[in-house]
Amino acid sequence: MNTLNVGDKAPLFSLLDQNNQEVNLADYIGKKQVLVYFYPKAMTPGCTVQAQGLRDHKAKLDELNTVVFGISPDATKRLDKFCQRDELNFTLLSDEDHKVADDFGVWGLKKFMGREYDGIHRLSFLIDLDGNISHVFNKFKTKEHHQVVIDFIEQNL
Repeated sequence: MNTLNVGDKAPLFSLLDQNNQEVNLADYIGKKQVLVYFYPKAMTPGCTVQAQGLRDHKAKLDELNTVVFGISPDATKRLDKFCQRDELNFTLLSDEDHKVADDFGVWGLKKFMGREYDGIHRLSFLIDLDGNISHVFNKFKTKEHHQVVIDFIEQNL
């Protein structure tokens, strides 16, 4: 796993969202900063808590000129169900072949209950207006993720 670092150019991507609409990162460069957060699986406890925190603080993120994209290897149908069930008000993107996760360096070996498997590591990247990684969030609790992001943006405007 070769995770991107601060200062690296963010890989441009096009993925389908929960509504089967194509979303291109390039459309946001120069207009908004982008929080790209990778999560393992929609509708699981930790991923739900993380998404709900971002949902509940979307107005603040909007105020900070920040758009949120959640990326997982889930199919668009599952993402739609997740958005509807939890009334999510931001975009979820399907990376079923984990190419974007590979490009960001968040796909790799994981261990859980003595089992090893490949999957997404829970990391978030803040992409600035120039399309560069301005911060990597790699140490947070899922229930505090939104506040860690907001605090960083407010302190570094």
